[in-house]
Amino acid sequence: MTEPSKVLATFTVNGEPHEVAFPPHKTLLEVLREEMGLTGTKHGCELGECGTCTVQVDGTPILSCLMLAIDAVGTQVRTVEGLADGAELSLLQHAFADLGAAQCGYCTPGILMTADALLRANKSPTREEIKQYLAGNLCRCTGYLKIFEAVELAAARGRGEQREPSKESIYGS
Repeated sequence: MTEPSKVLATFTVNGEPHEVAFPPHKTLLEVLREEMGLTGTKHGCELGECGTCTVQVDGTPILSCLMLAIDAVGTQVRTVEGLADGAELSLLQHAFADLGAAQCGYCTPGILMTADALLRANKSPTREEIKQYLAGNLCRCTGYLKIFEAVELAAARGRGEQREPSKESIYGS
């Protein structure tokens, strides 16, 4: 059996150009993970129902399992690897760590990418807005409360508020 023909394309991922050869039927998720080695973006349901594979394309959260890689050529793709500034975690990543907002962590990259897009668009989201924005990101381990609190904490810190997590947020009530 012959291998399907490949296309050669340049992607801008996390601000850097990457030239990649891949079969045209591959999803953005597959190319990011298999061809570019960016394994922070996770395989989940592969049906667009869980949000685990969320990345940002031109600043908008998208499900990379549903987008053909060829359709991402000419766009700005940002993955969870692009949230940190070198070794320095983003405010959102720090808030998730400070509150223990991840348990197994499998869904966390998709949640971080969705929450990051929310905070870029809305510096002061309400709890209800956070819930609605993250509604497409499923987590099997948490009750979501720490996730919502982490987004609120990151938003507050992003606004310059000197806020530390409460003991109740860290340890539960």
